[in-house]
Order: sequence, then C-alpha cells, then structure tokens
Amino acid sequence: SATQQIVDEAERSLHDALCVLVTTVKDKRTIYGGGSAEMIMALAISNAANKVVGKESVAMEAYSRALLQIPMTISDNGGFDSSYLITSLRAAHIEGKHSAGLDMTHGEIGDMGESGVLESFAVKRQMILSASEATEVILRVDDIIKAAPRKRTEDR
Repeated sequence: SATQQIVDEAERSLHDALCVLVTTVKDKRTIYGGGSAEMIMALAISNAANKVVGKESVAMEAYSRALLQIPMTISDNGGFDSSYLITSLRAAHIEGKHSAGLDMTHGEIGDMGESGVLESFAVKRQMILSASEATEVILRVDDIIKAAPRKRTEDR
C-alpha cells in the first residue's frame, strides 16, 4: 500500500542519514556543499584537460561536465534557472571564491561556509569514486558491444 511505501522510504532515508552521521563522526573532514566541491573539481579537471591533447583531453572535459550535473540538478530541483546559476557559480570560483555554492533558499550564489552548508568529505569521496567506477564499467561494456564480431572458423 502507499502508506507502507512511505514508511519504507522514510526508513531508508533515516538509515542513509545515520550512515552519513556515522561516517562524519569517524572522519570529521568536511567540504563546502551546494555544488561548491563539484565546481572546484570540474574547473581543476577542465584546466588540466587544456594541457593534454587527444582523446584523453576529450574524456577529461566530459568528466568535468558530468561533475557539473550535480549542482545543475540541485538548481533544477530547487526550481531555479540552472544555466544562470551554474555560470554564476563558475564565475565566482574563477574569481577565487572557493566557498561559493548554490543558495537554494534565495536562488542565488552564496557563501557555503557562512551558510553552514557542509558535506562529509568521506561521503563525497565515495560518491565520486562509485560514480566513476560505474561509468568505467558501462564504457567497458559499451566497447565490448561495439567491437566488431570476429570471423568464425570451423572447428577442428
């Protein structure tokens, strides 16, 4: 029933929150939230891609764009213009405002340190690693599917 689904979802959400709390207690390092960490990583990867040639550079740029999907989704879910907010966030970070992130209360760029919007470093690290590993598996499977079929030879 719908009530049971709501209870199950609430239970999963509570479990997730407790797991984040336990992880944060074990590793007290935090990073700025609101898409700030993703923007820092995306800009660093994009800058590094400018120093590389070939397919590796293209892959690095794609990874950088993928990281920006997180703040874009945050903005979209808040009901705001993600294109405007992401370009504003990028500009703030390029200006050296590394604590800048998405303030979803006001639909603008704010200081995540002042707002107290922090995330667990360990959770964010694991999220990025897991997403990267999943992407790698998908790309490997895609390469296998795209590979030309081998010529079959008669059995001896």
